[in-house]
Amino acid sequence: MDLDPIYALTLKVAMLACIAVGGYVTTVGDLQRFVVIEHGWITAEMFVILFAVAQAAPGPNFLVVTLLGWVLAGPWGALLTTVAAILPTSIMAYILAGPWERYKEARWRVVTARTIAPIAVGMVLATGAVLTQSAWGGDWRKLVVTGVTMAVFVLTKYNPLFPLTAAAVLGAFGVL
Repeated sequence: MDLDPIYALTLKVAMLACIAVGGYVTTVGDLQRFVVIEHGWITAEMFVILFAVAQAAPGPNFLVVTLLGWVLAGPWGALLTTVAAILPTSIMAYILAGPWERYKEARWRVVTARTIAPIAVGMVLATGAVLTQSAWGGDWRKLVVTGVTMAVFVLTKYNPLFPLTAAAVLGAFGVL
């Protein structure tokens, strides 16, 4: 039996929230696969737009799930997906905060803390790869702009907003 799309999305968001090590953005690649590739509820381009709007808006980085809920089911969907993103991690934090603090010096805690960081970095890089693949749409110019922006960010002390603004201007004039 297939679930109604909003309930399927809500369940997926709740499950992803439980593995969102390093922030919800680490799970966006799998979320994109679920809503775009597996179910076809929205296009890859629409997903990238929703993600960009969510990142540009003030607030937590899981706002993309709120927007996806809104697109699929209006205000009720936005509420369901937002609660699904918050509730599991809130419960886990409540249950685990005491033992985590109590066993500060325990070997398992030190190993866990050291292990989580590279996992989060890998998940963020995977999300970046998925979103880049979705956004470029076969246009090599967009890939070049993405590469230049990344190089400016990694290799210089310039603010990455400069190449991003340049890309926005090029896009506004139809060059990209």
